[in-house]
Amino acid sequence: MTSRVSFLLSLVSLPFLLLASPSSPGGQSPVGASFEPSRFPAHAATNVNPDTRLVLTFPAPPTLHNAGEIRIYDASNDELVDLLDMSIPPGPKNTRTPAPYDSLVYDHIPNKLYTVREPDTNRTHRYQINYIGGETEADAYHFYPVLINGNTVTIHPHNNRLAYGKRYYVQIDPGVFSLDGEPFAGYTGSSAWTFTTKGAPPAATATALVVAADGTGDFNTVQGALDFIPDEHPGRITVFVRNGRYEEIVYFRNKENVTLIGEDREGVLICYANNGVFNNSPHQRLPTVSYHNTRSVFALTGSKGIHIANMTIRSLGEQPAQAEALLVKGDELIVSHVNIEGSGDAPQATGNIYITDSKIQGFGDNVLGYGAVFFRRCDFVSTYGPHMWIRNSDANHGNVCIDCTFRTIGEVETTIARTNDNGGSGFPYCEAVLINCAMEGIRAEGWSVKGEGITHIHYWEYNSVSLDDGQPIDMSERNPIARQLTMEADAELIRQYSDPAFVLEGWQPAMAPFITAQPQSVRTRQGEAVTLAVQCASIEAPTYQWFKEEQPLPGATAAELHIAKPRRRDEASYFVLISNGEGSVRSEAAVLRVE
Repeated sequence: MTSRVSFLLSLVSLPFLLLASPSSPGGQSPVGASFEPSRFPAHAATNVNPDTRLVLTFPAPPTLHNAGEIRIYDASNDELVDLLDMSIPPGPKNTRTPAPYDSLVYDHIPNKLYTVREPDTNRTHRYQINYIGGETEADAYHFYPVLINGNTVTIHPHNNRLAYGKRYYVQIDPGVFSLDGEPFAGYTGSSAWTFTTKGAPPAATATALVVAADGTGDFNTVQGALDFIPDEHPGRITVFVRNGRYEEIVYFRNKENVTLIGEDREGVLICYANNGVFNNSPHQRLPTVSYHNTRSVFALTGSKGIHIANMTIRSLGEQPAQAEALLVKGDELIVSHVNIEGSGDAPQATGNIYITDSKIQGFGDNVLGYGAVFFRRCDFVSTYGPHMWIRNSDANHGNVCIDCTFRTIGEVETTIARTNDNGGSGFPYCEAVLINCAMEGIRAEGWSVKGEGITHIHYWEYNSVSLDDGQPIDMSERNPIARQLTMEADAELIRQYSDPAFVLEGWQPAMAPFITAQPQSVRTRQGEAVTLAVQCASIEAPTYQWFKEEQPLPGATAAELHIAKPRRRDEASYFVLISNGEGSVRSEAAVLRVE
């Protein structure tokens, strides 16, 4: 779906735009201050993606002011296609509001910090609005129109305002920015800063898309790529995200068979200072309302067969908040090799979800779960509160953790999970099963149980050991509601809960392999052994086949290729093809030089 809100509709939805009094588009005034920032897209650039950010890099950190406008015009007819009014605050100020917005004061909004217990419910307060993932009221998010990182200013136009095959010009009013007390004169007229977008989008039949923040891919933003993908797509589409910082809220719904994979787990960062105060909504006890996703950084709802892999998703801010990094609501969802760093809840999960080889870090209630979630080899990290608050009903399983670690930062001690009444109701069927898990920083009682109707709870452990020395955990002070499984008495239970299909309503997770570390080129001497190696992630065991100059090497079917005594004839370009039942991936080439 390529969602595009018309500018006329935007004028209705965003009443503050009616107050705009843009400069006359007829002049051609360049910057008038004594400093000239570099620009992206560059002036007169062509082949620009319509979801581009506008980036200014100054010689020193600039100052943002709460006055003036940033405008984008269609150069063919001087039509105003987007406007950012800097006199409008981004959203309710809170303890995680980033600089400089945390110190800006606006005329029509009280200068106060709002909280979860005291949100801003005054509907006469006007804030910035951006529609993300759709065009309904539920898709209206508060957002930061300008973000500053060091010397770099990133301007975030509203989503889906620019089109393919268009030439645009940008105007920035004097006074929006200053540098060392000197106002930045900005850009006026129709020729000071122009760019032209690509002639056409990717083909509708494309099965692979590339996101690159530097504009070298099909899209500059993750949201731009997801907006392009139609709902209920029958075949799988892979979105490859190149290394970069993607400071954006990501949301989509009703999509199928999409793989979102990062170039590097640490190198791809999707982040935002979003939370339940900045984007507040009347949440219910259960996630049944369509706008339950608004406080997260990355959210998907009503979707099936979505795979998220090899990246970091982070909620920005130092103070605790209700701020999920990842919120998923759907079926047959896979999260693999992802750092999920939130506050309050790190992920919130509803449906059938498989999470493997991922880090889950938050302030407490790290996993808020309504669905069946199977965790394998995950690292749970708490900076304060319980690792899990599980809310599943008797209609589905809860959280099952296999070969995971549970730890805390510093001297904090907490529990594995808690069960509390919420909104007048309890969760009598909540389930957490730990098998072969290691832990530290867990209180002796292990589990926190409060509330009514707890007789059906499954708090089960098998072979829990100390993360420090691998010795069995002393269970003598465990909460009496918890159950210690033994192989002698519970072998069948242990076998069942170790099987994802048992937990996830018969679904056996599978996804194509992906490479987490590419083979590297090597220079060696004749006769000195050399090894080319690749690292990959695959839910099922993959197969490997190494190639030399496009020809398969007999017997070279492991993750490492050993050449015991290389000679000049071994100089070549090598790559490996990795396959499983879901697909194949080809590594980058590694060149061997022999001196």
